[in-house]
Amino acid sequence: MKAREAPADEADDDDWFEPPTTEQDDTIEHSLFGEILDWMLAPLLLLWPMSIAITYLVAKGIANQPFDHALEDSVTVLTQQVKQADGAMLRRAPEKNSSNSGRDFLRGDDIDTLYYLVVGPRGEYLDGDRDLPPPQDPDKYRSGMVLFRNDTFHGTPVRVAFSYLDIPAGNNDEPHRALVQVAETLEKRAQLANEIIKGVILPQFIILPVILALVWFALARGLSPLAQLQERIRARPPDDLSPIDSGQVPEEITPLVGSLNEMLARLSLSIDMQKRFIADAAHQMKTPLAGMRMQSELALRQTDHDEIHRSLLQLAKSSEAATRLVNQLLALARAENQPQAGTAFEPIELSELARGVVQDWVQASFAQHIDLGFEQPAYSIMISGNAMMLRELLSNLIDNALRYTPLGGSVTVRVRSTLELAILEVEDTGPGIPQAERAHVFERFYRILGSNVDGSGLGLAIVREIAQQHGAEVEIFSNPRAHSPKLPGTLLRLSIALLLPEAPEEDEITYG
Repeated sequence: MKAREAPADEADDDDWFEPPTTEQDDTIEHSLFGEILDWMLAPLLLLWPMSIAITYLVAKGIANQPFDHALEDSVTVLTQQVKQADGAMLRRAPEKNSSNSGRDFLRGDDIDTLYYLVVGPRGEYLDGDRDLPPPQDPDKYRSGMVLFRNDTFHGTPVRVAFSYLDIPAGNNDEPHRALVQVAETLEKRAQLANEIIKGVILPQFIILPVILALVWFALARGLSPLAQLQERIRARPPDDLSPIDSGQVPEEITPLVGSLNEMLARLSLSIDMQKRFIADAAHQMKTPLAGMRMQSELALRQTDHDEIHRSLLQLAKSSEAATRLVNQLLALARAENQPQAGTAFEPIELSELARGVVQDWVQASFAQHIDLGFEQPAYSIMISGNAMMLRELLSNLIDNALRYTPLGGSVTVRVRSTLELAILEVEDTGPGIPQAERAHVFERFYRILGSNVDGSGLGLAIVREIAQQHGAEVEIFSNPRAHSPKLPGTLLRLSIALLLPEAPEEDEITYG
């Protein structure tokens, strides 16, 4: 027997079957129709009052234009009359009752009121309404141009058109500026703007419900292929896992249908595998159960105590074989249904795990007169995995090696690593596995012809399934340390990624 470590504390096996607790959030159903409708109508209802405000501003601008032109003409005519009143020198305009008064051409109406004011170059009052406010900061306005501003006169908003005139001064002095301005109240402008708004907004009250109805109808029509797809899926028989015809669905739903077809294909494959597994398991269980029944019936008919004892021994062996088969079937089913998510894994020290499993098989190796050894490096080898499943994997490798190793042989479990991989090896001095059979020994219930060893052919199938769950690779070689040509032995190597690569690099050995 090779050197071994002291027994290590292991977790209770009952912990292996303790399901992880997960919290599930309440499922909130969302309507695709309602969500699209919300995203279409919410901006529409938000933009509608904005369009009303913009329309009002545009309407005011449109309404101001003809009235501003009229004010501009009034300022121009009044300016000409002021100039005609006295060539270069301005003086007070004629009296209001005179035919030449400025109010004669400033014709008002029953809605708006017109005001005007003429101020001389020295700020003296010449004609019009004295209290009409002048422009602020007059120096920033150019002479000869008719300008506009909004102002208030006697508490009433007014629109004012004004212009500055250059009046020549004597002795080559700089010219002085006179001011002419005409103001008008805003009633007609407001009425015109309101009429424009009514002409634009009122049709929108009729068009908006029509738009909502059309959007509703268009969405219902556009989403009808989803309802048709739903009906086709519901009409399928429960056992129909054939792909869904993607030619009858819109282009946008084609990726969803493709993903659903892929899931159906995987589900169909899984169900087929389960059916084959159940059929194979039922077939494999028939032999030990039939043997147990036969031995029990034989024991009942026997009267000789030795024969009864012999029958009971055979019955015990058959029950042991049946128990082992059932355990392996359960282990395989558990491995196949083990979640592959990384959350099910935990950091594991591979040497500690392997040493604990080897210690469990020491008594079995003594009973079969086989030297069971264990080799590990001096450094720690950390991996990420499921400890329970990895113990099951190594137990099956050791069990397989002990069954095929003759009396007096040896089985060695070895743990080592490279820079990136943790390596677990189980080698024996048995008859070995021929090269042509190595691709098949991982299949369920497959056993090499001519082997006289009892077994179900599930051990290596369990090993492969657990290795795939961990993203590991299992390889089969001949034992490089075998000494007998008739017993080339077997070396099974499991390579799995390191979690913490703390070990120094070792030269990898290539086995044939």
